[in-house]
Amino acid sequence: MTSTAPAESPVSRFGGLDGLRAIAVALVVVYHLFPPGLLSGGFIGVDVFFVISGFLITSLLLREHRSTGRIALGRFWLRRVRRLLPALALVVAVCSTLAWFVGGDVLVRLGAQVASAATFSYNWVSIADGGGYFSAASPELFRNFWSLAVEEQFYLLWPLLFPLFLLLPRVWARVAIAGALAAGSAVWMGVLIARGGDSARAYFGTDTHAFGLLIGVALAFLLAPLFSRASSADGVAAAHPRWVDAPATRRIGGIAGVVAVSGIVAIAMLAPTDTAATFPGALLVASLLAAVAITAGVWPGSWFGRALDVAPLRWIGDRSYGIYLWHWPLLVLAVAAVQGTGTAAGVPVWVGVGVLAATGVASALSYRFIETPVRRRGFRAPLRALSARLRGGPRARVRALGVSLAGVLVLAGTGAALAAAPEESRSETVVEAGRRALEQAKRDAPPAPVATPQGTDAEAEATDQGTEAESEATDASDAQGDDVPGDQITAVGDSVMLASAPGLLARLPGIEVDAEVSRSIWAGPGILDSLAEGGRLRPHVVVALGTNGPVDLESLERMAATVGPDRDLVLVNAYAPRDWIPGVNADLEAFADSRRNVGIADWSGAIAPHADLLAGDRIHPGDAGGRIFADAVAEAVDELAQVRRDRSEDFLRSLQDRLDLDVRVPTPPAP
Repeated sequence: MTSTAPAESPVSRFGGLDGLRAIAVALVVVYHLFPPGLLSGGFIGVDVFFVISGFLITSLLLREHRSTGRIALGRFWLRRVRRLLPALALVVAVCSTLAWFVGGDVLVRLGAQVASAATFSYNWVSIADGGGYFSAASPELFRNFWSLAVEEQFYLLWPLLFPLFLLLPRVWARVAIAGALAAGSAVWMGVLIARGGDSARAYFGTDTHAFGLLIGVALAFLLAPLFSRASSADGVAAAHPRWVDAPATRRIGGIAGVVAVSGIVAIAMLAPTDTAATFPGALLVASLLAAVAITAGVWPGSWFGRALDVAPLRWIGDRSYGIYLWHWPLLVLAVAAVQGTGTAAGVPVWVGVGVLAATGVASALSYRFIETPVRRRGFRAPLRALSARLRGGPRARVRALGVSLAGVLVLAGTGAALAAAPEESRSETVVEAGRRALEQAKRDAPPAPVATPQGTDAEAEATDQGTEAESEATDASDAQGDDVPGDQITAVGDSVMLASAPGLLARLPGIEVDAEVSRSIWAGPGILDSLAEGGRLRPHVVVALGTNGPVDLESLERMAATVGPDRDLVLVNAYAPRDWIPGVNADLEAFADSRRNVGIADWSGAIAPHADLLAGDRIHPGDAGGRIFADAVAEAVDELAQVRRDRSEDFLRSLQDRLDLDVRVPTPPAP
C-alpha cells in the first residue's frame, strides 16, 4: 500500500509502523493466495492500511506546519506521485504484457482497468460498472487497485481540508470532528448494506469506506502533543510529562499493542457475512484495533514498536506497497495460465506458493531499482543512469541495452494487450447467446389465442377445453411411454439455465424457459405463482435456482404447493466453485426424497467430468455444456413421468384385482 514515509525524511519514521504494515499486507496476501484457509477475513488488512495512511499523512502535515508554518501542497503531491507512480506503472505494463501471452478472460476490459489505474478512480469505475454478477467471478487483472484509488483520493482532498481543522484551537475538537466523520462513513456503509442494495457501492465507495482513514486522522491529532513538545533555545526538545515516560505506561501500552494485533488476526480468521456485522462491523473493529496498535508502537520509548520493527517485518513493511500491487495480478495470471479459470474457481496451493515467491522477487527488484531511486532523486535519475551506462564500457552498455530492449518489449506488449482486449468475458458471451436464443424462440412461436373477457361463459368453456386438451395430451404421451415433449415443460432458472437455453430449445422443442442472471431460490415462488395465474404452468415444471445461494426450505415448500400434486416438479442441482453448493445439492436431494412428484436433474454429476466445457468461471456452460444440461433435464423429466405412469399402472392393476375378486366371490344364499 502507500503509507511508507518518504525516504528523504528519516525523522518521519514512526516506531512499529513497518511491522504493522507487514502484518496487514500478509493478511491480504494470504487471504487471496490461499483461500479459504484460516484467514477467510484477511481483507481487513486493507482497513489496517487505511488507518496507517490516515495517521502518517496527517502527522507529516502537522510536522511540516510546525516547522514552516505552511503546507507546500505542490511538494506534498509531488512526493506522493514519486512514491506511487513508478511501481504502479511497472506492474500495469508487465502484467498487461503477460496477460497478452495468457489471453482469454484476463484481457476483458483491460483498457478500462488501465485507465482507471492511471487516474486513481478504480473504485468509482467499479461502482459505475455495477460490480455486477459477472464481475465478481471474472478474472479482473487489477481489481486490487480499488483501495489504492481510495487512498489517492484521500491524498488529493485531505491536504485541502487540513487547514480548516487547524482553525480549531483545541485538540479535542479536531479529534471529535474527525471521529464523527469516521462514524458517519461507517454508518453510511451499514445503511447501504442493510438496504440490500449494491454491495460494491458500499464497499468500494470513498465516502462509505473512509472511516479507517479518518480514524487515522483523529489519532494523529490526538497524539500530536507527544511529538510537538516546546523546544528550548538550543533546539533540544523539552521532556515529556513524567507519566508518558513511566515504565508502567510503556508496559501497559505494549500489552495493549499485543492484544490489538492479536485481535486483528482473530478478526481476519472469522468468516465474513453479507450483513452489517462485517460491513462495517468487523472492518470498523479492525480499524480501531489498528489505532490502538499504532499508539502502542509510536509511544515514546515503546518496546512494542521495537518488537514490531524486527528486521524481517521491517523488510516486508518497506516493500508492502509493491507486494500489494504485484500479488493479485500475478495470481490472476497464474490461475488463468494453469487451469484456464478465474480465482473464484479455486487456487491450488502450489500456485499460491509460486505466486508468493514471484511477488517477493518482483517487489524487491521494483523497490531497489525503480521505487527507491525515483523517490530519492526524481523521475530523471533512472534515465540519467541509463544514459551514463550507454556511454560507459562494453559490459555497462550491454546491460543498458538489455534494459532498454526489455522496456520496449513491455510497452509493445501492453499496447498489444490493450488492442486485443475483449469487452466481455466468455461467461457473459454464453449467457447473452442464451438470451438471444430465447428471444428468437419467442419471435418464432405461433401467436397466442385471443383472450376472451373475464367472467364470461366463453372463457370458462375455453378454459375447460384447454384443460381437457392438456390432460388428453399428457395422458396420450403417458400411455404411449414416449419422452415428454417440450411443449409440456415449463423451466425456471438462473444464468446457468439461460446459458443452456440453446441446448434446451434444441433438445426439447416448445419448452418455455424463464431464466435470468442473479436469481436465487427465493425468487422461485413468485415466478411460479405468476406463471400459474397466467395459465402458463405446464404439467412438468423444472426449477434451476441453486447456483446463487443456499436453499431456503420455505421457498421449496411454496413452489411445491404451487406446482401441486397433479404436476411433476424437477429440481436441477448446482455446479459452481462456491462453498454453499454441496449444501444446496444435499438439501434439494432431501426435499425430493420426501415427495412423490419431485425429482432431481443431476446437472452437477453430468458436468463434473466435462468441466472444460464451462466458461472460465467454471459455472456457465457453452454450447456443448448446454447440451449436457438439456440432457440432464430431459432425462429427469422423463424418469419422473415414468414413475408416475408406473404408479398409475400399479394402481389400475390393484383396482382390477379387487374388482376381479369381488366378481369371483359367490353371493351367499338368502336366508
